[in-house]
Amino acid sequence: MPRTIVITGASDGIGAASARQLHEAGERVVIVGRNPAKTSAVARALGADSFSADFSDLADVRRLAADLLERYERIDVLANNAGGIFAERELTADGYETTFQVNHLAPFLLTNLLLDRLIDSGASVIQTSSEAARRFARFDIDDLQGERRYSAGAAYGNGKLANVLFTKELHRRYGDGGVHAVAFHPGVIASSFAGASHGVMRWFYTSRLTKPLLASNDLGGSRLTWLALGKPGVDWEPGGFYANNRLARTNRLADDPALAKMLWDRSAEMVAL
Repeated sequence: MPRTIVITGASDGIGAASARQLHEAGERVVIVGRNPAKTSAVARALGADSFSADFSDLADVRRLAADLLERYERIDVLANNAGGIFAERELTADGYETTFQVNHLAPFLLTNLLLDRLIDSGASVIQTSSEAARRFARFDIDDLQGERRYSAGAAYGNGKLANVLFTKELHRRYGDGGVHAVAFHPGVIASSFAGASHGVMRWFYTSRLTKPLLASNDLGGSRLTWLALGKPGVDWEPGGFYANNRLARTNRLADDPALAKMLWDRSAEMVAL
């Protein structure tokens, strides 16, 4: 029987690639994206359901969660794949720094709003993180909004480290209840996700000179697909961080359980859970 796999950030890039791969494997994929036209187009090509949600608006995230709970009796995999790099420090309508909200706070909220359904389904929760968590993060639990100092690269690295910390704490809290959390680095992918950034980061991801150094969306998507199709505890280790389908190193702060708990508690306060 096909499993229900919800993928956010699936209107293009590795999310769309993984959706196609999982559909071909016989799974029931649910496409979630920010752009309604692009999201619908990907879904139509697969004969899949789709939902539009802008993660810079937490009301959209709440509506998405309500729609998913109404539509699906089971959610076997939740792939928190939406994210991005943003050039300037700007606040969302919710009052949070955009990079932090889109990359961490919105998927944190979505996961928690779906948590009972995920527990009942024995679901896997997959976080698309990045090597940026190790290379670029300047994580300060007392400055999650980048008010003291800000750069686009550090904000993105912090968001991707938050993904790993969230994964660790989700596993600690609910692993025994049947939720299998994992984070992964998809590779350095030739996609449009850095289009809203500037400087070296934008140049690296968009320049023709660097294109030969970048992996394809299909390859990056296959790493998400591998986790979604894999059996937790057999094919991959819950609570782990993966690169190239293997356990990998990430930022040393990811191994701090007290920091992971603090991030969870502060995130819960921000979204009024």
